[in-house]
Amino acid sequence: MPENFNQQVIDEFRANRGQVGGPFEGGRLLLLTTVGAKSGAPHTTPLGYLPDEDRVLVIASAGGSPKHPAWYHNLRADPRVTVEDGIFTYAADAVVLEGEERDRVFARAVEMDPGWAAYEERSGRTLPVVALVQAEFGPPAGRRMGDALKDIHDAFRRELALIRREAAASGPRLAAQLRINCLTMCAGLHMHHSHEDNGLFPGLERQYPELAPAMRRLRAEHEVVARLLEELKSLLSADDVAPADLIAGVDRLTKELEAHLDYEEQQLVALLN
Repeated sequence: MPENFNQQVIDEFRANRGQVGGPFEGGRLLLLTTVGAKSGAPHTTPLGYLPDEDRVLVIASAGGSPKHPAWYHNLRADPRVTVEDGIFTYAADAVVLEGEERDRVFARAVEMDPGWAAYEERSGRTLPVVALVQAEFGPPAGRRMGDALKDIHDAFRRELALIRREAAASGPRLAAQLRINCLTMCAGLHMHHSHEDNGLFPGLERQYPELAPAMRRLRAEHEVVARLLEELKSLLSADDVAPADLIAGVDRLTKELEAHLDYEEQQLVALLN
């Protein structure tokens, strides 16, 4: 993409917490910042991505160009990169996938979006697939705890909306990548609620005994969400699950989760801040 177009996308992405219009509207987009292999200067590029459990995947398509993109050469020279997903910014280590793993992941991407195969055919090269593995964890330095909690909630809200759109755009069967998108979200939400149940909530209860009724309600809502997550995972384990069934399951989860997140924020954000 031309540099001026890239910069417009970057500016819009940062101004709107990851939401952009044009050809990227409603899609999965991140900003990848690498260190120039020759210049040593930071180089930021908007890229589509695929969730993959505890990492995200990007493909060095360069729009079907016969040459690898600059960002790929940069991360081969220095694999420590910065990722912006619209909600969070974090350091990551870039790992170039090889052999069978690369081919399996690329086939999954093509099943979800045949455009990747068209890019590879046009380019005349094997498109590299790169895993970005988060290297730092915890809220950003200087971010108030309540605001950080809201950020985490917003990430789940956005992911559920993305999954629903992807399911609605599916063919008669679910692509393997869409299943992984759902399972990655389920695992992340389960981990978040476990951390709250075992760490955040007990600490708040000790400090603020008057929160006891709210804590009971929040824990009960966690149990409801956990049941819906198990139902969704059970649905995804079936070979013949229809996109409409997935949409219904995501809608049930979204309804319960949105109400839960809203109530939790009302009760805790100002207090944590």
